[in-house]
Amino acid sequence: MTVQLQQLRYFVAVAEFRHFTQAADELGVSQPTLSKQIHTLEMSLGAPLFERIRGGVTLTVAGKTLLPLAQRMIADADAARDAVADIVGLRRGEVRLGATPSLCSSLLPVVLRGYRAEHPGIRLHVTEGSSQDLIADLLAHTLDLALIVLPEQGADPALETVEVLRESLVVASVASGPAPTVARQLDLTELRHTPMVMFRDGYDIRDVTLQACERAGFTPKFAVEGGEMDAVLAFVEAGLGVALVPSMVLANRPLLRATPLAPPGMRRTIALAQRRAAILPHAAAALREAVIEHIAAGELPFGVRAL
Repeated sequence: MTVQLQQLRYFVAVAEFRHFTQAADELGVSQPTLSKQIHTLEMSLGAPLFERIRGGVTLTVAGKTLLPLAQRMIADADAARDAVADIVGLRRGEVRLGATPSLCSSLLPVVLRGYRAEHPGIRLHVTEGSSQDLIADLLAHTLDLALIVLPEQGADPALETVEVLRESLVVASVASGPAPTVARQLDLTELRHTPMVMFRDGYDIRDVTLQACERAGFTPKFAVEGGEMDAVLAFVEAGLGVALVPSMVLANRPLLRATPLAPPGMRRTIALAQRRAAILPHAAAALREAVIEHIAAGELPFGVRAL
């Protein structure tokens, strides 16, 4: 038995009008076409649905039984169509986005404000974590997109990445205290005897800092370690030591001073990552474009440039 949704729509129209000609006019089809479709439906179901009476038709017992079922099936189909249209039209949906703490506190608020204003029906779920954790979440299918720090050896081959930013690392120190150098730029070796505030294990910047200090020929002296971005910046504001941080996180930290590193300096590349060959939900694809467009517009803090 094959029953088509269009046949059910024709059946419901005839049942409501109790007249083939009026139903055909309402549906915008010819009466012979309508009659043929109803006949085909009756053949598929194995029972007549209408009895002809003077001036129109009336429902048979089979027709009365089918009518509420057909109305519900049509309503469900229309609701499914509308739901998908809402998702495609970005009126509904959700995005699962991951980002490192420095990007959550600097780049993302402005991007998400604009995206939310344009698509108020989209629910945003943001996961904050290290790049390693975010990559694991992407591969576990718990994130749609992530803004990660691109490793020097390149991203996981299971991911598709687009480089969007390159930002400098600067030395953060408390603005009310002495500068970490008398020059405009600081040579990394000048931090040999300076107490440093260090991020926790597994944090991207921790590994980069330790490797850079090792190349410069010294092991850094830790005043305190184990924090994440907000904690590290608060410790520096308290005068506990200096820290190497992304330049963009100091944009709204008036209590901190940013001192650039002397050439060649230290930089890191930020990339938008997703699972390779994954088809992004419409809402996630729109957010991806919003991030790229915001960066391309050039509204970026000191020490950051678009790629």
